[in-house]
Amino acid sequence: MAAIAEPSVESFDNAPFDDRDTFDFAPHADGVAVMIGGVANVIMQLSQAPIGYGVAESTVDSGKAMLHPLKRLRTTVSYLSVAHLGTPAERASYRAAINSVHRQVRSGPDSPVRYNAFDPELQRWVAACLYFGTVDLIERMHGPMDDELADSMYRHSACLGATLQMPPEMWPADRAAFAQYWREGLATARIDPTIRAYLMDLVRLRNLPKPLQWAFADIHQFVVAGLLPRELRRKMGLEWSAAHERRLSMMLLLAGVVCRRLPRRLRQFPLNYYLWDVKRRIRKRRPLV
Repeated sequence: MAAIAEPSVESFDNAPFDDRDTFDFAPHADGVAVMIGGVANVIMQLSQAPIGYGVAESTVDSGKAMLHPLKRLRTTVSYLSVAHLGTPAERASYRAAINSVHRQVRSGPDSPVRYNAFDPELQRWVAACLYFGTVDLIERMHGPMDDELADSMYRHSACLGATLQMPPEMWPADRAAFAQYWREGLATARIDPTIRAYLMDLVRLRNLPKPLQWAFADIHQFVVAGLLPRELRRKMGLEWSAAHERRLSMMLLLAGVVCRRLPRRLRQFPLNYYLWDVKRRIRKRRPLV
């Protein structure tokens, strides 16, 4: 992916959000989907080498998933909840907090690839992965969206990049343009042994206590493998078959049936909880990330 000239940090801190986005994401907010899709989405994002090495080489220890999995969960889900459900002012506050961390993420003289967390092209790829993963799980769990809903959700999802460092005008114009962008991104994906080792630690839950690894690593790897585009599954060296696909499809459809029967508050958890937490942190002027 070609890098784009880096705007000033101040332009990100001060850029306004488009408050014309009136799409209500709340009826589609599904906490189970967020938890199921997390690591698969990380693999999609890190399949672009500058993002992969930016995360693997990061010196910001407080945000590392391998060192602080619960804090990383909080900051990631908080970002998603604010991007999808927050006000423009809350999104701007969270973007400024992310900026404070991303200022520290730059390649060093010995890095095998060049990266800068303020490259909006890289942030566009992160947003694209999140959009793809969200829609993929919604449709796997609840069935296909009609065109009107799909278009509305796509336009709304520009907020995923705008809550990072992507100018909204960089979001592909429509779903057809996104499909082309997505195909090109997968074609340039690269997962070398260093990044694969880092990602397999997440797949095998090696950042969690041993009893949790023993109990859940195999089923977690199964779900992660099934949620990856086949190009990335192959690059990760994860096995998959038609029987695996049928099993996962049944699991996700069953999860969708259960989720649809839950009260909205339970269905949205933990997104709604972390949105409440962000609002509280803003009010009390506590750190957001």
